[in-house]
Amino acid sequence: MIELNVTFFIQLVNFLIVLLLLNLILYKPIRGMLRKRAEVMSRKVSEVESFSSSAEEKMKTYEAELDKARIKAREIRTSYKGEGFARENEIVDVASGEAMSMVKAAREKVSKEKATAISSLKKEVDKFAAKATEKILSKA
Repeated sequence: MIELNVTFFIQLVNFLIVLLLLNLILYKPIRGMLRKRAEVMSRKVSEVESFSSSAEEKMKTYEAELDKARIKAREIRTSYKGEGFARENEIVDVASGEAMSMVKAAREKVSKEKATAISSLKKEVDKFAAKATEKILSKA
C-alpha cells in the first residue's frame, strides 16, 4: 500500500514546482506563440478575402466598362456605315447623272454625225448615179 509520509509530500511539492516552472517557461510562451500565429493567420485570411472580393468587384467593373465600350464601338461603326452608304449613294447618283449626260451628249454627237454622213452620202449617191447612168448609156 501507499504510505503517506514526508517523501510523498516532498515529491508532490517538487511535482507542483516543476509543473509551475514548465507552465511559466514552456506552456505559456508556446500558447502565446500559437495565439499570435492564429491571429496573424486570421488577419492574413481576412486580407486575402478582402483582396479577393475587391478583385472580383474590379473585374466586374472592368467587364461592365468593356461591354459599354463594345456597345459604343458598335454604335459608332453602325453610324459610320450609314454615313458611308449615304455618301456612296450620293457619289453613285452624281456619277450616274454625269454618265447619263455623257451618253446623251454622245448620242447627240452620233446623231449629228449620222445626219452629216447621210447628207454627204446623198450628194455622192447622186454623182455616182449620174456616172453609172453615163456608163450604162455609153455602152448601150
